[in-house]
Amino acid sequence: MKIDIFPHIIPKPYYDKMLKMSERAAYMQKRVREVPVLYDLDTRFRIMEKYEDYAQVLTLNLPPIEFLAEPDTSPELAKLANDSMAELVVKYPHHFLAFVASLPMNNPDAMLREVKRAVRDLGARGVQIDSNVNGRPLDEPEFRPLFSLMAELDLPVWLHPTRSPDFSDYKTENRSKYDLWWAFGWPHETSVAMGRLALSGVFDENANLKIITHHMGAMIPYFEGRIGGGLDQLGRRTDNEHDIGTLARLEKRPYDYFRMFYADTALFGALPATECGLAFFGSDHVLFGTDMPFDPEKGPGFIRETIRVIDNITASIDDKKKIYEGNARRLLKLG
Repeated sequence: MKIDIFPHIIPKPYYDKMLKMSERAAYMQKRVREVPVLYDLDTRFRIMEKYEDYAQVLTLNLPPIEFLAEPDTSPELAKLANDSMAELVVKYPHHFLAFVASLPMNNPDAMLREVKRAVRDLGARGVQIDSNVNGRPLDEPEFRPLFSLMAELDLPVWLHPTRSPDFSDYKTENRSKYDLWWAFGWPHETSVAMGRLALSGVFDENANLKIITHHMGAMIPYFEGRIGGGLDQLGRRTDNEHDIGTLARLEKRPYDYFRMFYADTALFGALPATECGLAFFGSDHVLFGTDMPFDPEKGPGFIRETIRVIDNITASIDDKKKIYEGNARRLLKLG
């Protein structure tokens, strides 16, 4: 079986509520109309059924819940999202093997409550967070209990990048041009979030923590040398006391922490990049994920191209089975 651990969906009840709750969601109307697979299950199923033994683990589409709603209303929106995805898993078990819970990250107490409710009451097989929380880094003390709880539950954290056009590429401008905020900004977001978590000691605090990064760990595999010998010199390029003392506080080399992350195969059909990521993370840490339905064909393209790549990479049959199915079953406890 091919278990897609990173496709996206917007359940209809959540979508309707989102539009009523937040003016910031208005632009999603146009986006959703252009990609009907996000909410139209009949269209989604027709696409999925083109691929033999293919099933999905549902993840909520952007924007982040904490971007849409204030701290007093974000828990309600997260609850609806998770209830709606759990209902789809119960109703269509052959298409949807499981779902990943979304969280109200701007309300720390509610965030932890929703993790426990979604996992224990709804059967969520992990949680999805974004690379920053309304501009705040994930290694801030407020978010540390989340990683400890997920390590205790022995379930993964899905890490998705987020950055908008108003994050400019140059100080002299007020927006990013040419979709570069997405093309290059998102990989940068993922990579920096991974670095902040790794170098802040989150893995030392939670040895059992499992984080699945979108888009094959973004920049990390390609820049293996920079995070290896380069970060072995952490603190020599600055006078900042915190940076200078980082290596002494950590139990491992920076390089070793980056290899503790997991990665999906959502690289839009790029075979050399997939092999680069597989060489870095290893076959036990790579999972089949497609980023469906954001290909130019609005649904089938990324599934087809990701399968083509995995079938053609230089890897053993056993390793390909791990990527397609085995690692997902192990991490998500799918049996």
